[in-house]
Amino acid sequence: MSRTLAALVWCLIAAYPVIVLYGLRAMPLRYMALMLFGLAVLRMWFVRGSPGQQVLPKALALVLILVAIYTLLSNNPQGLRFYPVAVNATLLLVFAGSLYNGMPVVERLARLQDPELPLSAVAYTRQVTRMWCGFFLLNGLAALYTALYGSFEQWALYNGAIAYVLIALLFCGEWLVRRHVRRDIDV
Repeated sequence: MSRTLAALVWCLIAAYPVIVLYGLRAMPLRYMALMLFGLAVLRMWFVRGSPGQQVLPKALALVLILVAIYTLLSNNPQGLRFYPVAVNATLLLVFAGSLYNGMPVVERLARLQDPELPLSAVAYTRQVTRMWCGFFLLNGLAALYTALYGSFEQWALYNGAIAYVLIALLFCGEWLVRRHVRRDIDV
């Protein structure tokens, strides 16, 4: 039951832009902010173990808590638009920081599959981490643009659909490149 609820909370947070768009039409702003606050608290609850491995999910939940509190205090729905911007900024900081402090994020993920990565694969994972940094920067700027200048519908379309399609395309493209790179290494 706990895993099902955790998955449901994760899906609801992933659907944040759509929930905000339709939630603001269906309920008062304070209820919307309280609901988002509750989702973030639930997310924090589910990632309470393993402090070293849960920093990013906790940081993202904390960002949502801050957005909800700001919205409650300001009584302004515009603040809700900045959650995707903050998520991209947080991911950019984590990925970029990992390039200069410790093991890059993508290398950590690769070592879960293959703890004995060859040096060429380590170099490749650094490049992929840099690529994701570029993506989070550009995606964050697009999220900021839609937050500042777009309608709620445009903002929800970009942050709740287009951004996810771009992420999927980047994952698939990198997977194809990785297959080609691995073939060249194994030859």
